[in-house]
Amino acid sequence: MEETDREAVATAVQRVAGMLQRPDQLDKVEQYRRREARKKASVEARLKAAIQSQLDGVRTGLSQLHNALNDVKDIQRSLIDVNKDWRQSINTIENLKDVKDAVVQHSQLAAAVENLKNIFSVPEIVRETQDLTEQGELLQAHRKLMDLECSRDDLMYEQYRMDSKNTHDMNLIHIYFGDMQKLSEELAKQLWMVVQRSLVTVRRDPTLLVSVVRIIEREEKIDRRMLDRKKQTGFIPPGRPKKWKEKMFNILDRTVTTRIEGTQADTRESDKMWLVRHLEIIRKYVLDDLLVAKNLMVQCFPPHYDIFKKLLSMYHQALSTRMQDLASEDLEANEIVSLLTWVLNTYKSTEMMGNSELAPEVDVNSLNPLISQNAVDQLLSKYMSTLTSNIIGWLRKALETDKKDWIKETEPEADQDGYYQTTLPAIVFQMFEQNLQVAAQISEDLKMKVLLLCLQQMNSFLTRYKEEAQLYKEEHLKNRQHPQCYVQYMIAVINNCQTFKESIISLKRKYLKNEMEEGMSSSHANMDVILDTIAKEGCSSLLDEVFMDLEPHLNELMTKKWLTGSNAVDTICVTVEDYFNDFARIKKPYKKKMTVEAHRRVVMEYIKAIMLKRISFKNAEERKEGAERMIKEADQFRFLFKKLTAGSEEDTEGLCDIIVAIAEVIKLTDPSLLYLEVSTLVSKYPDIRDDHIAALLTVRGDASRDMKQTIIETLDQGSSQPNPNYVPIFKEITVPTLSVPKLLK
Repeated sequence: MEETDREAVATAVQRVAGMLQRPDQLDKVEQYRRREARKKASVEARLKAAIQSQLDGVRTGLSQLHNALNDVKDIQRSLIDVNKDWRQSINTIENLKDVKDAVVQHSQLAAAVENLKNIFSVPEIVRETQDLTEQGELLQAHRKLMDLECSRDDLMYEQYRMDSKNTHDMNLIHIYFGDMQKLSEELAKQLWMVVQRSLVTVRRDPTLLVSVVRIIEREEKIDRRMLDRKKQTGFIPPGRPKKWKEKMFNILDRTVTTRIEGTQADTRESDKMWLVRHLEIIRKYVLDDLLVAKNLMVQCFPPHYDIFKKLLSMYHQALSTRMQDLASEDLEANEIVSLLTWVLNTYKSTEMMGNSELAPEVDVNSLNPLISQNAVDQLLSKYMSTLTSNIIGWLRKALETDKKDWIKETEPEADQDGYYQTTLPAIVFQMFEQNLQVAAQISEDLKMKVLLLCLQQMNSFLTRYKEEAQLYKEEHLKNRQHPQCYVQYMIAVINNCQTFKESIISLKRKYLKNEMEEGMSSSHANMDVILDTIAKEGCSSLLDEVFMDLEPHLNELMTKKWLTGSNAVDTICVTVEDYFNDFARIKKPYKKKMTVEAHRRVVMEYIKAIMLKRISFKNAEERKEGAERMIKEADQFRFLFKKLTAGSEEDTEGLCDIIVAIAEVIKLTDPSLLYLEVSTLVSKYPDIRDDHIAALLTVRGDASRDMKQTIIETLDQGSSQPNPNYVPIFKEITVPTLSVPKLLK
């Protein structure tokens, strides 16, 4: 209360302060006081009225509670009186049992009289029903059957009410109406035959299917009525509930299952494409059946049957069972592909469940998988295992076939640009392409796995290819006349390497995602290395072939015969050019390298001939003649390789300049300038060694031992700055070791 008082005082102070903010407001103090007094009086009056109203309400409530208590006591006294009266009337009710029995008997007799006509006409109605059933008049036959059942059920019910334990009379009624059960079974057979052929019947005679559905609906209503009566009385007629609706769906389910299973017309032994045919027939049948169900059958069934949805579920379940059975069989690789493609793609595609005519009733996204993921994984694992084995076998067979071509006496085929080639790359990558296309039909993940497998097996295959190319070369060296087209087929092997490279890049570009490329880059690089090695060894073997033919002519260089007018270099140039006419069929990346290598080896062999010291010039005239011949022959080599590398940016003159530089040393007439000339040679070609200089001075023939020693020692003390573009050549040229001791003695 103190807190409330303080708040009230504070509020009053605030209100007064708000009223008296200006001096002129002091004149209105009395007016303000009267106004506040009126407000206070008004509030007090309202409070008094509210309190009075609450008191009146409480007084009224207490009065009503008092009246209610008196009413409850009155009711209690009345219930006591009723209880006494009820107990006194029990004996009177027991005395009325005979009356009750008479009422029941009267009811039974009334039912018997009512059904008397039907009871006497049962045999006749049975015959009529039988005839109507045989004639296909199913609705009329069922109507009469319903009348018979109604008569029997009413009689049995009255008998049950009178004496439920009297089984003798019950059996008597049941026997009398015994033929009716056979009629019901016969009619049911007719119904199930129509249901089994419903997809055909709905096209030819939809009214027959409608009649069957109406009969089933009648029986469902009777079943429900009988079950309700059983809950009340405990009685239910024999044969009830018939559950014909449930049986109808069971018949449809078995019919669908039989239709799916019956589409397999062939076996693997009779037709390798048995599974493809089987799956295609299933696809066509299921699509046709569902279209008929959607467009025609739905109109023959009540909406609450939801017949299309139920048939869709039946077909899906039957297909799932069939696909699981097929998946559990020992399928071959192509059969696994066919099955998985159908299950994962075809089933939900526009060719089947995704068909526009089935929409919107069929939502492919809501359909469960036909086979489990575990079964799919097992099939994929088996497929990959089989495919691995097959690819290894195919690659081995392709290589064996290619090897047989290598020993043919006819040249290999050439592509549109004239380059020799064999069919190996085309066969290999056609096989890869086919398997990748097949895998892509199943899933993106399987496509990646197959691509990785192909590249892995390609890696192993190229290693075997390299070994076989080496063996091919070794066998040829045993007898250079065999095989006859060795050069041409070795060129084809070299070209195949380039084709393999291009095909690998094309395959990866077509089937590999960018994010996956990094994971396969090392494998790709390894294949490139192997292919380059095969091509390099092939080019080397072809050059070996050239230089084996050139060997006799190379042996004539820097000899007395050479000095007196040998045409060895002419022959060398003609032979090299002749070989390179064939080498023109090598693809550019390797042909270019091969030409450069041939140029280098020719020059190297020429320099080797100089360093072998086969000749020692006797006088300045011979030195001049020999040097001029060397310069002339260098020009021949330069012209030859310029011709062979026409259109190329390769330096074809630098190597021949070495021969010219050596010729200048030999040609020098003033021995006192020999050191200067040799030092110039060494500065240009810093890999030249002492034994090379010694051999060169020996060929020159006019340098004394002391001069040779002085020149070599002086050159050793100097330092030379090599040309950064110079490719060493002298380091690969050896000088016979015996010549150095003889020189330095």
